[in-house]
Amino acid sequence: MIGIFDSGVGGLSVLKEIRKVLPEEKYIYFSDSAYCPYGEKTKDQIIDRAREITSFLLDAGADIITVACNTATAAAISVLREEFQVSFIGMEPAVKPAAMSTRTGVVGVLATAGTLKADKYINTRGRFSEGVKIVEHVGQGFVEAVEKGITTGPEAEDIVRASLKPLLDEGADRIVLGCTHYPFLMETIKKVSDELYPERDVEIIDPAPAVARHLLEVMEDKGLIRHDGYSMVLETSGDKGQLERMYKKLIIE
Repeated sequence: MIGIFDSGVGGLSVLKEIRKVLPEEKYIYFSDSAYCPYGEKTKDQIIDRAREITSFLLDAGADIITVACNTATAAAISVLREEFQVSFIGMEPAVKPAAMSTRTGVVGVLATAGTLKADKYINTRGRFSEGVKIVEHVGQGFVEAVEKGITTGPEAEDIVRASLKPLLDEGADRIVLGCTHYPFLMETIKKVSDELYPERDVEIIDPAPAVARHLLEVMEDKGLIRHDGYSMVLETSGDKGQLERMYKKLIIE
């Protein structure tokens, strides 16, 4: 069984990609919505939540765990790997492909405050910033909008525009999504970028497909692929009915 967790429903964007490469596996997804968003929590608070959720997923039968949250990956995955005898797959902002493909020489990163100040992200940025200008902005209100199911329309566009425009104004033609909630705003991000800079070929980069491929490789290497029929269990620290509604809206519709 594949365990996946996030601060809320954002990790469903990763689950969606994982299901494409592993369609016949059993899944358990945990949304820590009672403690969402993680971007405003301390490192110790996030580690404590990650430990508790990991124990829950292992007790439920998970053989491998995907930390489908950039902030939790940055704060807790090294601790989890030290304390638990199971493989963990984490998130990493896709700065490398953005830096390698930019034509303007400017890469924009949208992420939570927790991700942008984490050593993991800072080290990644440092490795791929030679000859490239990297500009950053917190996606203010992005997580909260997605948690409410607001992903398109005027309200979503206003939220996205406020954080995206500063990056585009700096010349960014690659926008890296550094939070798993943000891909659900992809349509709106593209619409706003096209409206603001129609002459610029802006590419939005979601790391979830690469994470799914990495999970597949690790599971193949460790002999964890079962092919014994798809199933999905949804769990949350918050409102389970809301999680089920958002799963249907964000994954199925």
